[in-house]
Amino acid sequence: MRVIFAGTPEFARLAYEAIAKAGHEVPLVLTQPDRPSGRGLKLTPSPVKQEALAQGAQVLQPQSLRLDGKYPDEARQAQQVLQALAPDVMVVAAYGLILPQWVLDLPKYGCLNIHASLLPRWRGAAPIQRAIEAGDAQTGVAIMQMDAGLDTGDVLLEKRIDITDQTAAVLHDQLAAMGAECITAVLGKLGTGELKAVPQPEEGVTYAAKLEKSEAPIDIKQDAPTIARRIRAFNPVPGATLQLPGLKDPVKVWQAVALNENTSAEPGTVLRATADGVDIATGQGVLRLLELQKAGGKRQPVAVFVTGWKP
Repeated sequence: MRVIFAGTPEFARLAYEAIAKAGHEVPLVLTQPDRPSGRGLKLTPSPVKQEALAQGAQVLQPQSLRLDGKYPDEARQAQQVLQALAPDVMVVAAYGLILPQWVLDLPKYGCLNIHASLLPRWRGAAPIQRAIEAGDAQTGVAIMQMDAGLDTGDVLLEKRIDITDQTAAVLHDQLAAMGAECITAVLGKLGTGELKAVPQPEEGVTYAAKLEKSEAPIDIKQDAPTIARRIRAFNPVPGATLQLPGLKDPVKVWQAVALNENTSAEPGTVLRATADGVDIATGQGVLRLLELQKAGGKRQPVAVFVTGWKP
């Protein structure tokens, strides 16, 4: 297959690497423009761009693909390059730009999206985090035939995984590897008639809203299991923060568990602070903090954190 790949973060890089290793021709990669990163805010290429340069592929970084949009010259340049390459298929994974109809119609087999949820649940920007936050028992990867809607296309392949106690970071890596495996399987069967495109059910649609920094503060009046899920869901981004007594600034909570314990104490009350954990009363139940980070400091296991803090 002659594949055009469109993606930006590490989740997409693994898929691109797998497609190239499977022997498919990838002459062009589309990715987001370089962004400032790190303390020096140095312009940094995306993980997909770095992989593409290592593979020797041509890279385009248009700010938009809309011919009638804010950057029509960049869109027209991309259109000319894509038309000249006459791709069999475009594979899209966490690209970050909306594909206009001319892009969807251009490849012989259309555009395929690697989506990290069990569609139609968690369409949208943050399916991994929202699945954990909601307490879903399972999630997975769907390879979808893209259409003009938001993650509404027919599903060609789906693979599931249980959600247990993973953080979003861990689940991300599991699903990235699964996505790479699934897309190579689909590309190997594309055009053979073996794949069956299954329309998404009309029931069960949910939307995974984009993560916002404003979601980081923990509402200690919620119940302990809900808070523990949110901490796992927001690890590493946007993070979860909590104001502890005796400290000027909120701390970042990297790891916590809900204890099988009830308390009548006011939410936010520190019940115990030991090397085993900082136990805090919530709206219902007790939350044990296991890994914390003071403002401007480093991540610390709770046994280290409590040596320099007294509630």
